[in-house]
Amino acid sequence: MSTHYLPYKETGYFSKLICDYLDEHEAVSDFYSNFPTLENFEKQLKNKQFSTTNRAVLVSSLKQQYAHLDLTESVNGALDLLGQEQTYTVTTGHQLNLFTGPLYFLYKIISTISLSRKLKEQYPTSDFVPVYWMATEDHDFDEINYFRLHGKKIQWNREDTQNNDKGAVGFFNTEGLETILELICAEFGTTKIAKELCDLFEEAYIKYKNLADATRYLAHSLFGAYGLVIVDGNDSGLKRVFAPFIKQELLEQHAFEFVTKQADSLENKGYPVQVNAREINLFYLSKNSRERIIEKDGSFFVNNTELSFSREELLQKLEESPQNFSPNVIMRPLYQEVILPNLAYIGGGGEIAYWLELKSFFEKVGVEFPILMLRNSALLITEKQHQKLAKLDLTIEDVFLKQNDLVNRKIRKISNIDVDFSKQKEHLVKQFEELYTIAKQTDASFLGAVKAQEVKQLKGLDHLEKRLLTAQKKKLGDHIQRFTAIQNELFPAENLQERVMNFSEFYLEYGEALIPKLFEALDPLDFRFAVITL
Repeated sequence: MSTHYLPYKETGYFSKLICDYLDEHEAVSDFYSNFPTLENFEKQLKNKQFSTTNRAVLVSSLKQQYAHLDLTESVNGALDLLGQEQTYTVTTGHQLNLFTGPLYFLYKIISTISLSRKLKEQYPTSDFVPVYWMATEDHDFDEINYFRLHGKKIQWNREDTQNNDKGAVGFFNTEGLETILELICAEFGTTKIAKELCDLFEEAYIKYKNLADATRYLAHSLFGAYGLVIVDGNDSGLKRVFAPFIKQELLEQHAFEFVTKQADSLENKGYPVQVNAREINLFYLSKNSRERIIEKDGSFFVNNTELSFSREELLQKLEESPQNFSPNVIMRPLYQEVILPNLAYIGGGGEIAYWLELKSFFEKVGVEFPILMLRNSALLITEKQHQKLAKLDLTIEDVFLKQNDLVNRKIRKISNIDVDFSKQKEHLVKQFEELYTIAKQTDASFLGAVKAQEVKQLKGLDHLEKRLLTAQKKKLGDHIQRFTAIQNELFPAENLQERVMNFSEFYLEYGEALIPKLFEALDPLDFRFAVITL
């Protein structure tokens, strides 16, 4: 196995905001507290406060959530550590995508576990627990009901006539996934590793009856041996800890004011806004519904329902049933930082972008802002693909080019004629410089005519160059087909592999060795894109 690294800005797939953040650009410095270095975690450790009472609630809730699982020794130990004062967490979050969804699910969790290990080495008197926060309260089922396998979209279509649970996806029953099991087992094949994957899917989605329990089992099966602790925020005990902040949001609505101002500041510096705060950043949650809470004329309404509350009634409901209140994308980060002794959040570019809108809001409500870390990103190349690249004389940098640019570059390189008129254009420009001098000395009114002629002739050269390049492409069509074929393999749907493919395609080839290989290749504090030849 070998690993090649590229700066994120050279891949063409990461925003200016994220690249500037990684470069510690001055324009971004006001939007976070401590940049992610091992040394800066010392400040975070000193600043993070977490009460003994909240620790007891956290451990109690987690043990209840794990009640139906056979815990690994590592997870048991991690749960015990969470009850101790000098234990902290490092957290990542992810939706409940079917069978983990895109490949980067693995990279998020590997980054989190690896960082926990590095922190233990650097600060041996403290302990660090990696946490996966399941997004059980999300309600956009269409984002999570599929994964891609061998270029095919494996999609779970739930019929409305079979169920009424249209709220938080963690509640959704797994009825109907037997059909998906049959489909993927046929696609996996008949090898021993294929059977392992089929058994894993069956144990998760057929044995467990809702999506939250199924996802917990799946993640625990893949990473339980590494001590990963899985948190379901849809928990009455944990929400009771968060209830004072829910009350503050309902009555004072600080998030709208402070997040909007910080988002405007980012936009004024040329960065697009990732999310927009609402006046109230909470949903009302029931078994079959998750709808926005809206205030109007001193009363509170639940959108798209008949439910309404006076101020007193809503606060009484919060006191009695905090589990009925669900944070949106703005409030969820705060919820996480209130109920966990957390030091850092590890996420993708989009997640880091919206966290960068939140710092002033955290300061207003008196909660320590975590260190923000971009998760590892990688391109996995098989040995067979590596051999193809070598045979085609394609570098790693080549395959990250836009396809048209790749083709043009390679055609120019392998062509027996030089289809690059740069020198001719330079020569033409120099000739026209002499003509400009003559026109000035003769009659300045001719300058416009000279300019028009220059533009016309340069356009003519451009047109001729493109026609010759097109002709060469036709002549070298077989080469082009091979260039584009390998690039399409590595960048399916013209996107990063990690955003499209599922881990199972690589697990089929490498089995249990896959995850250890990824741990070996990925360093959470190396902020470069990894290209891993397996």
